[in-house]
Amino acid sequence: MRIKRMFIATLLISVSSMLSAQLTYGTTGLLHAPSAEMQKDKTVMLGGNFMNKEITPPTWYYHTYNYFLNVTILPWMEVAYTCTLFKAEALGLKPYGYSGFTNQDRYFSIRLQALKEGQFWRYMPAVVFGTSDPFTSSGGGSIGSTEGNGYYSRFYAAATKHISIGKEEIGIHFSYLYNKRKEYKLNGIAAGISYNPTFAPELRMIAEYDSKDFALGATYLLLKHLHIQVELQKMKYFTGGLCFQFRLK
Repeated sequence: MRIKRMFIATLLISVSSMLSAQLTYGTTGLLHAPSAEMQKDKTVMLGGNFMNKEITPPTWYYHTYNYFLNVTILPWMEVAYTCTLFKAEALGLKPYGYSGFTNQDRYFSIRLQALKEGQFWRYMPAVVFGTSDPFTSSGGGSIGSTEGNGYYSRFYAAATKHISIGKEEIGIHFSYLYNKRKEYKLNGIAAGISYNPTFAPELRMIAEYDSKDFALGATYLLLKHLHIQVELQKMKYFTGGLCFQFRLK
């Protein structure tokens, strides 16, 4: 009940300017499912999350945390670097005197925009191709590893179209995700709906299916720079994060 009250309270907060960040992975998108939205050129985001074990690959059988750096290098290119913390006990380091969070998994993400929304046709959706954790150096190095490192490996194509209904605007998002992981396989369609109410344009409510689970969440940009995300994975497991964002000249 306490988590649900926190979630509802955050949805009702209000203050300035929108950001479509997928804080769970440190990239632009929905909660877990990708979208074809992009940040403005030269946007920089630094943040971190509490990660419920229900949303991580099975390697994390415990709650953990991540942190990230994200830069939109060009209007059509976004690059992110994300680190997810490991516990020493999970790595077999306890006999050596280590305990708690002592190591981390590191990976890059890249998103490339192929089409802008309405670029050649009024009803044309935006289209983005992207990947997270595509390469691992373990085992001699491989792209799209099946096991070992590369825990968050995924490749995807995403499309987004925003529809106006009166004064309100709804985002419709579809994507196809793929990887070759044995323990965290992704191979299917993801979809979501986002809504920015006119009475609080900084608030973004999201419902999605990420090809594995349903989730409900919200993001909020506070005082133009502090971005907040809360979500209920499988409609009941809480995950949340904070991100500071700014734009380079």
